[in-house]
Amino acid sequence: MKSDFINKIFLGDNVQIMSDLPEKSVDLIFADPPYNLQLKNELTRPNQSLVDAVDDDWDKFESFKNYDDFTRSWLTACKQLLKDDGTIWVIGSYHNIFRVGAIMQELGFWLLNDVVWIKSNPMPNFKGTRFNNAHETLIWAAKSQKAKYNFHYKAMKAFNDDKQMRSDWYIPICSGAERLKVDGKKAHSTQKPEELLQRVILSTSNVNDIILDPFFGSGTTGAVAKKLNRNFIGIEREEFYVNVAKKRIDEIIPINIKLLEYKIEQKPPKVPFGNLIEKKLVKVGEMLYNSNKSYSAIVQANASLEGENGFVGSIHGVSANFLGKKSNNGWTYWYVIREEDFVLIDELRSKYIAEFIDC
Repeated sequence: MKSDFINKIFLGDNVQIMSDLPEKSVDLIFADPPYNLQLKNELTRPNQSLVDAVDDDWDKFESFKNYDDFTRSWLTACKQLLKDDGTIWVIGSYHNIFRVGAIMQELGFWLLNDVVWIKSNPMPNFKGTRFNNAHETLIWAAKSQKAKYNFHYKAMKAFNDDKQMRSDWYIPICSGAERLKVDGKKAHSTQKPEELLQRVILSTSNVNDIILDPFFGSGTTGAVAKKLNRNFIGIEREEFYVNVAKKRIDEIIPINIKLLEYKIEQKPPKVPFGNLIEKKLVKVGEMLYNSNKSYSAIVQANASLEGENGFVGSIHGVSANFLGKKSNNGWTYWYVIREEDFVLIDELRSKYIAEFIDC
């Protein structure tokens, strides 16, 4: 059944096409809807040359009400397709993102973050009448407050040099060789950089997930999804853009799937301290110490410890007792001496996993 609609671009009205797709079949949605910029006149530079602005017919709406009705319609269709634990990203500018966000809340979406895409190379404000508009806003939302949504926190922390990934993303606008052109002109006026979609898809989806883009445009979502071994569904109402996107995606070579595993997110298997004693990685009667040897405890045959103060308990309980805390992680508190080296018992746990579980 999936092969009937995944990794395909559908030409036509997105609401109608979404109504024909299976409900709760999509893991992630990235939507880049019209911004309703409301441009009334041509934009010119100080030298009077014309600015290649977003003045396409698809970005024109008769009124705010008309735009709101349009927004409510496609968001409702998206929610029907989204799996219960799936999430949606919507990108916009100050012209539309506040209206979109309010409608999302009315429809029951649970807002998780607003991410600010800060453009390192934004288009100038040529008239000098306002601040240089150097960012766009992405809303990331779950289908409901109770959704157990997907987020690769540790992977994105590693991506960000072992610092929490923040909600301000410095990424240049699409330019140079990445900017698709046909007959020397930009193929799409609002083509998004692949770097932006890569961060979205890596952080909130898994290999083989299905990603829907109801405003497919030049196919950035599909191109990045294919590269990252995800499946995509594209919907686009302009045949010109469909042809551009197909050609682009056909040329994408996926990354080796082994390089896309989230090993950093995997939790180590639970290992009782007693298992280390059974395999003689820790000996009965051996002394355990904290990092500066200010506290010690002796290993009992039943895998409990007896602290130097007489307190008896688990590796966690005795360490907590010494620290005056209700709980503490004993694996990262206690050390043993091995050939005059101080070895954390958590390293012995890793050795146990490698030798007796992973194999």
